Amino acid sequence: MSERRLVPLLLVAPLLVFMLVFYLLPVLAMLMRSVAEPSWTLENYQALAGDSVFRNVFWTTLRTAIAVTFGCLLFGYPVALTLVRPGRAAGVALIIVLLPFWTSILVRSYAWMVLLGRRGLLNEALLASGVIDHPLRILNTSIAVHIAMIHILLPYMILPIANALRQIDPSLGRAALGLGATPFRVFREVILPLSMPGVGAGVLLVFVLSLGFYITPALVGGPRDMTVSMLIAQQVDQLNWPYAACLSATLLAATLAIMAVFQRLFGVGSAFRLAGR
Repeated sequence: MSERRLVPLLLVAPLLVFMLVFYLLPVLAMLMRSVAEPSWTLENYQALAGDSVFRNVFWTTLRTAIAVTFGCLLFGYPVALTLVRPGRAAGVALIIVLLPFWTSILVRSYAWMVLLGRRGLLNEALLASGVIDHPLRILNTSIAVHIAMIHILLPYMILPIANALRQIDPSLGRAALGLGATPFRVFREVILPLSMPGVGAGVLLVFVLSLGFYITPALVGGPRDMTVSMLIAQQVDQLNWPYAACLSATLLAATLAIMAVFQRLFGVGSAFRLAGR
């Protein structure tokens, strides 16, 4: 192998070593622990299949991920459209989108606890305006979990969609308008179909991240909003490491399967390739 071909390998070698030591080996150790204790059997997975608590928690996690993904798409697409239009509004919108990245998820989750509490800013504002007579119970509900997670994950939906929108040739929209199409029809038949790779990438990112969320549901959610990651943490606290490893392996497998389905059905890899240009 020539020196020229060795250069890319040498450049990427530190990253490969880092991923091997700090990611791949721990994942393999987790997978081994899920079948090696108490013996080399699938006993933990068999117990998992008959565990009604896991089934309920898994479906709660899935419903939460779907609701958060839909909410991010609903609020994120208009913001992405604003980002790609020239003008001062695009710069302001970009700052607002990137601002959450400068703050810890833990801090943002605590902020939502302050906002949504029975004596929080939202209830106090509604009481002061006379809209309600007594404080609403928002904190420790599914609504609070959805609101907080949408706020945290919204940039992961906006940025891929905005990237896909930037790749669309503006002359296509002008040509459609020149042929007599209305602005709404231009959006429906030109802009929206061409932006679907970005939509698919954003949906995949938000959905997968939602599946593994822990801090926000634990702080603003209630007992009925337990996610798989919270169940894993509970098993670790009880020192039930084999079952926790089994839960982790199941969550990882479900995530990989969902990513494979998205890639097969929507070809979302094209949006990530566009981002690298």
